[in-house]
Amino acid sequence: MDITVKNLLDIENKIKSHLSGIDTNNIPKIIAVSKTFNIDKISPLIEHGHVDFGENKVQEAVEKWSEIKNENSKIKLHMIGKLQTNKVKFAVQIFDYIHSVDSEKLAKKIADEQSKINKKIKIFLQVNIGDEDQKSGINKRDLNKLVSYCQDLDLDLMGLMCIPPVDVDPEIYFNEMKQLNYSMGFKELSMGMSSDYIQAVKNSSTYIRIGSNIFGKRF
Repeated sequence: MDITVKNLLDIENKIKSHLSGIDTNNIPKIIAVSKTFNIDKISPLIEHGHVDFGENKVQEAVEKWSEIKNENSKIKLHMIGKLQTNKVKFAVQIFDYIHSVDSEKLAKKIADEQSKINKKIKIFLQVNIGDEDQKSGINKRDLNKLVSYCQDLDLDLMGLMCIPPVDVDPEIYFNEMKQLNYSMGFKELSMGMSSDYIQAVKNSSTYIRIGSNIFGKRF
């Protein structure tokens, strides 16, 4: 068994063990963050049947995944990085999910471009949950306005996404996101990475983004 498949199965089992006794019927989707890794590293997971993969650069995603997605319609590609409006045209062609919408300008551009190709991208709104100046994401005080704007555009809003501040216990931020997501009536929640996915899952995350714990360190 390839090490990446073994790592994925270990993560799935670890999640299930932590979910036992917790009120949830849904195992979260694991987005295998394949950015910077070549197809040789990714292929064993595809052959295993894994379908959710994450990239943070549009050009890399187009070059790496276009042929694979044409051959395998089950593959779901997630944009998990900051998306510039000038890349949206190409992003909507290759991605199925965008987890980093944080402005009306970006939302409008996605709506315009996806309508041209008759496609409906699944959208997560990125929240700057720690109010960090250097981090992307909509401020909590402006979130309601952005949600209403996206709904007016008829975007397929799935839920919220966050990346908590580093070097602090993420529990308080994950719990706040859980409450915020619930208050807005969303059923999906994107949060949790290799270092904190168990805490995220315990706070109702339904999409977790795992890179190094599956593929190993990036060089």
